[in-house]
Amino acid sequence: MGASAFAPAKVNLYLHVGAKAADGFHPLETLMVFADVGDQVSAVGKGGAALEVAGPFAAGLETDEDNLVLRAARSLARRLGREGDLPGLVLEKRLPVAAGLGGGSADAAATLRLLNTAWGGGLGGPQLEALGAELGSDVPACVASRPVTARGRGDVLAPAPLLPGLPAVLVNPGVACSTAAVYRAFDRAAAVDSPDPVPDPGRLPDAKAAARWLGALRNDLETPALSVAPLIGAVLERLRDAPETLLARLSGSGATCFALCADPESAERLAEGLARAQPGWWVRACRLGAPLEPDA
Repeated sequence: MGASAFAPAKVNLYLHVGAKAADGFHPLETLMVFADVGDQVSAVGKGGAALEVAGPFAAGLETDEDNLVLRAARSLARRLGREGDLPGLVLEKRLPVAAGLGGGSADAAATLRLLNTAWGGGLGGPQLEALGAELGSDVPACVASRPVTARGRGDVLAPAPLLPGLPAVLVNPGVACSTAAVYRAFDRAAAVDSPDPVPDPGRLPDAKAAARWLGALRNDLETPALSVAPLIGAVLERLRDAPETLLARLSGSGATCFALCADPESAERLAEGLARAQPGWWVRACRLGAPLEPDA
């Protein structure tokens, strides 16, 4: 087959979380945007959806039936009656694992897009998103990979505010941060029953305006994540002290943090300085929010 699809990193610009409901889920409101850095999923001939994982973050990733890439491939094949046409799949894992970047969801969404196109585009966007929802609450947003506001369990999607392209730096200190552990720490603290809707700010003309608006918002998982992975605090301190940073925050449940910058040159300068100072950290300058192309 020889085709591939990009799986962009997902970043939560804000994440407001309510107390755990009776069904075990936490109501939330979040603004998700996507980066021009990410993983890559490729189809390689007919292989019955056997999965090979390569790349700098391949170590330790399972390739069994529970892998989201395989689950996505088989789910779409059943829907389209193409079980006999499943290809071999290769996941180039370029994003850190358990990093708050939606890697697994993005990989599943990329697999859906890749195979849906290869099999003649049998499902439209909304149908593909609905199929993705069966795999995980973040997958529908990752199918489109465009800025979106998510509410409820993260599965009720609405248009995002009008955002500019946001120059940014992503930083992961090399520690995994368990989402379940972060939510357990969150549950030990008092929380509101349900987060209030965030008013639409209207068109945000540039990164400085976006950072001012986002500065009044928050990530409610940041403090509990610090208790699970204290090294996150060192990342945020370095980012917030940097002159290039307009806003620094944790993404999702961590451990990746992001900094917004005024322009691409500032983002590159910040990333280069951090990479020199902390060679053990994963650091990438990127762009968030605008229509994206894969990283080189």
